[in-house]
Amino acid sequence: MARDELMTVREVLTELGGVSRRTFYRWRELGIGPDALKLPNGELRVWRSDFIAWLRKRGEASA
Repeated sequence: MARDELMTVREVLTELGGVSRRTFYRWRELGIGPDALKLPNGELRVWRSDFIAWLRKRGEASA
């Protein structure tokens, strides 16, 4: 089984194919973005498994 990894916001945006940083943070404000951990330095990280689950849920909602 592959190990889970923490993704940076930049990596999440790259995976999403061009979503802006502003949009990502707006989604978070609205409670519709992927779950994220806030590090002591204020940066966010997203577990890849949470990101994939979030994408799947978004795909089901649009179907």
